[in-house]
Amino acid sequence: MDYQKWIDKGIELGSEYGIKVLAAIVIWIVGSWIIGKITKIAGKGMDKANYEISLQKFLKNLISWTLKVLLILAILSKLGVETTSFAAILAAAGLAVGLALQGSLSNFAGGVLLMIFKPYKIGDLIEAQGELGNVKEIEIFTTKLVTPENKLVIIPNGAISNGNITNYTAEGIIKVFHTIGVSYDANIKQTKDVLMNVLTSQEKVLQDPPPMVEVAALGESSVDFAVRPAVKPEHYWDVYFDTLEKAKNALDDAGIEIPYPHSVEIQKQG
Repeated sequence: MDYQKWIDKGIELGSEYGIKVLAAIVIWIVGSWIIGKITKIAGKGMDKANYEISLQKFLKNLISWTLKVLLILAILSKLGVETTSFAAILAAAGLAVGLALQGSLSNFAGGVLLMIFKPYKIGDLIEAQGELGNVKEIEIFTTKLVTPENKLVIIPNGAISNGNITNYTAEGIIKVFHTIGVSYDANIKQTKDVLMNVLTSQEKVLQDPPPMVEVAALGESSVDFAVRPAVKPEHYWDVYFDTLEKAKNALDDAGIEIPYPHSVEIQKQG
C-alpha cells in the first residue's frame, strides 16, 4: 500500500479545507458573539419601551434564531456548500406555513401591535367586538375578558386590532349614565334635588367632576332626567346599581311618581 500517496492526499485535502473549516469556526464564534450583543441591545430597547414581558421574550427569540439561520447559511457558503437551494427551501416552507396559518398569523400580528401600542392593559374595563369586560390576560394570539356576569370571553387579537376598542378605564374617571323618568306632575326642582342628593350621598361618587342631574327629554308619559355621576372605573358597577336602587327609594319617599306603561281596555257595548 502506498502510504505516502494517502499522506499526500490528506495534506492536500487539509490544506484545501482546513483553512475553510477554521474560518467557519471563527465565523461561528464571532457571529454568535455579535448575535448575543444584538439580542441584548434589542432586549434593553424593548424593556425601555416598556414592552410586555411575553412579547420581549418572543421577539428576542425571533431575532436570535433568524440571525442564527443567516449565520449558518454564511458558514455553509464559506465551506463551499451551495446555499441557493437552502434559501429556496426555506422560502417555500415559509410560504406554505404562512398560507396554512393565515388566521393565526393575523392574530399574532394583532397581538404584537396590541402589546406595542397598548390600547389597554390587564384590569382595564374595555368594550371590543361587541363584548364588555375587564381584561384578564393579553396573550400573543388572544385577549381574555371577564364580563360583568363573570363569563370568560376569549377574543382573537386580529379581530380586536382591526376593530374599535372602547377603553373605559384609560382616563381614570368614568361616568355612569342613567335616564330616570318621573311623572309630569312632579316638580322639576324637587326631583333634581332628590336625585342629586342620591348621588352626593354615595362615597364612591366623585365630586370632581361634580355629578350632574338635568332634564334630558320630555317623553310621552314622563319627564326624563339624565343622571350622570363620575366614578373611578373600579367602582362603576357598585355606583351603577346603588344609584338605581337609592333613586327609586328616594323618589318614593318624596312622593314623586315614576310612571309605568298603562293599558286601557275599551269594550264596545252591543
